[in-house]
Amino acid sequence: MHYYTPSMARLIEELSKLPGVGPKTAQRLAFHIINMKEEEVDSLSAAIKEAKQKVHYCSKCFNITDSDICEICSDGSRDGSMICVVEDPRDVVAMEKTKEYKGLYHVLQGTISPLDGIGPEDIRIKELLARLGEDVKEVILAINPDVEGEATTLYIARLIKPLGIRVTRIAHGIPMGGELEYADEVTLGSALTGRREI
Repeated sequence: MHYYTPSMARLIEELSKLPGVGPKTAQRLAFHIINMKEEEVDSLSAAIKEAKQKVHYCSKCFNITDSDICEICSDGSRDGSMICVVEDPRDVVAMEKTKEYKGLYHVLQGTISPLDGIGPEDIRIKELLARLGEDVKEVILAINPDVEGEATTLYIARLIKPLGIRVTRIAHGIPMGGELEYADEVTLGSALTGRREI
């Protein structure tokens, strides 16, 4: 017995593919969408299409942008002597919300995870090393404090320390296994302020 029309079933199925959206949430969203005004649905679908077509990674730091170089990299008032290394573009947003950090970023787009077949060559470590010119005095490692994050942090620290650049990590105000994007601004701000050398 079919509970939904084919088009409604397809909408629920597509929505349930989104991260964190289970069958019940997908159903709730689908019913909300079909009850929206036509122009609201058009606006939503246009926003999704536009974001998919225009958003890509910054050619310098690999944060998301809709131009070649992101706003942070092209902001001349940022401190170019510091690069904060994060795992994901969402972590840049979390760090920016603290209003504590005024340097540049580098987004790895993942962590080293041998069990998943992800090695150092599969994330943006080579590009990070290429950015470490004479202007860079400190690299702050703000990678999620889980097993993969710890392995990635230690690997990068070992590569950078011989270059004479100060390598620090954010303080462990964030619980082990936690993710930066879910930390509150106060916790993240104090973790950044209390960073220490590795």
